[in-house]
Amino acid sequence: MSHRPNDMIALAKTKAEPGLWMGRYPVPEIGPEDVLIKINKTGICGTDIHIWNWDDWASQTVPVPLITGHEFAGEIVEIGAQVEGLSIGQRVSGEGHLVGKLSRQSRSGKFHLDPETRGIGVNEQGAFAQYLKLPAFNVVPLPDDIPDEIGAILDPLGNAVHTALSFNLVSEDVLITGAGPIGIMAAAVARHVGARNVVITDINQDRLALAEQVTDVVAVNVANEDLKDVIARLGLKEGFDVGMEMSGNQAALDQMVEAMVMGGQIAMLGIPPGKSPVDWSRIVFKAITIKGVYGREIFETWYKMISMLQNGLDVSKVITHEFPVAAFETGFGEMLTGSSGKVVLDWTSS
Repeated sequence: MSHRPNDMIALAKTKAEPGLWMGRYPVPEIGPEDVLIKINKTGICGTDIHIWNWDDWASQTVPVPLITGHEFAGEIVEIGAQVEGLSIGQRVSGEGHLVGKLSRQSRSGKFHLDPETRGIGVNEQGAFAQYLKLPAFNVVPLPDDIPDEIGAILDPLGNAVHTALSFNLVSEDVLITGAGPIGIMAAAVARHVGARNVVITDINQDRLALAEQVTDVVAVNVANEDLKDVIARLGLKEGFDVGMEMSGNQAALDQMVEAMVMGGQIAMLGIPPGKSPVDWSRIVFKAITIKGVYGREIFETWYKMISMLQNGLDVSKVITHEFPVAAFETGFGEMLTGSSGKVVLDWTSS
C-alpha cells in the first residue's frame, strides 16, 4: 500500500451509553495471513442498533472502546506475506464471523457452527472505518456486476439466504413472520427459487409496503387482517409448508405454528427476548420441525447468494437510504424509526 496513512476516520462505541462517536484511529497493522480493505460502503444492521442503544445484550457483549459495524464492501489495498489468490485493488466483501480452527465443527468444514466464533464490530474491531483488517480466509471477492451497495448488504442477505434455503421451497407455500429487511429479502429468495405462495406478516405497514415493492409477496398486516382469511383466499387447504420466523415476536411464532401443515418446517432467525412460553404440545402433535439459524453457512451461503444475484435475484429496493458517513447520525435515526429498509453509509467521500 503506497503512502500508507497513519490514521483513519471510524465510528466507535467509546462510552458505555447510547450512541456512536466519530473519531480518528490508527490504521490497523495486518499480519501475514490478513488483508487490509479500504471500505467503500457499509450497511447498518439491527445488531448495530442494539449497540447504538446500549441495551442489556450490548452492554454485556461489546467491549468499550470498539469500532463497530460488520456489513461492508471495499477494495484490498494491502496483502499479508502469506496470502495467496487475492490482489491489490480487488473489490471484496467478507464474512464477519471469525472462526477458530480447532473445534470438531471447524475441522469437519462446518465453520458457521464453530463455538469459538468472534464477530467483527461486536467482539473485534469492525468495519465502520476507512480501513478494515480481515483474515484473508474471510474475504469474499465481489464480481464486477455486483455494485458496492449490494456488496455492503451481503451479510444480511446471507442471513436471509441461509434461512430460506434451510428447507426445500420449490412449489411450496411459505409464511414469513417479520417484514424487516432480512424477512423481505428472504421473501425475495423464496420467490426466486420457486415457491408458490409467499406470505409475509407484520404490524408495521411501512415495512409491508416495502416488501411489496421488493418482491411478489402477499403482505398481511395481522393487526387488521386475519391470517386464516388469507389462507382461505389463497386456497391453501392445510396451511403453509415452510415457515421463516424473522420477527423475534412470540405471538408471531404461535401464529405460525397454528398456520402450518402437519409436518411443516420452520426456520427461526428471529430472537425472542428473554425466555418465551411455547406451547410445545402443539408443535409435537403437528410434528413440526424447527431449525435455529445463525449467521451464514461459510462459504456455501456466499456462493449461493452471489450466484442468485447474478441470475436475476434483485434486492436493491430493500436499500431505502444512503448517506455519506458524516451523516451517520441521520442514518441511524432512519433505522431507529423502524420504518426504513436497509440504510447504507458511503465512506468514499470521507
